Amino acid sequence: MSSTADTVRVHLLMEGYVQGVSFRWYARQEAERLGLRGWVRNLPTGEVEAVVEGPAATVEEFVNWCGHGPPAARVDRVETVREEPRGEGRFTVLRGPIF
Repeated sequence: MSSTADTVRVHLLMEGYVQGVSFRWYARQEAERLGLRGWVRNLPTGEVEAVVEGPAATVEEFVNWCGHGPPAARVDRVETVREEPRGEGRFTVLRGPIF
């Protein structure tokens, strides 16, 4: 397990045909495979938003995966913002309205 000093956090926004293609479920599967923490959710504007924390190389692998997403997706753009790690828990799919 990596130390807190080795942990990075990236906030992602995926645009394109990314809803209705199980993007969130595949993202959770990929994050779990990589041992990452964080969350993913659909936005009412049609994008998918995610936050991921873990070792830099592994987070980069997840970011690269988000560039194409699951088989039925068409990802046109991935925006990434590096943030300070906050100690996210197990990777989850968030549902429900966004306030």
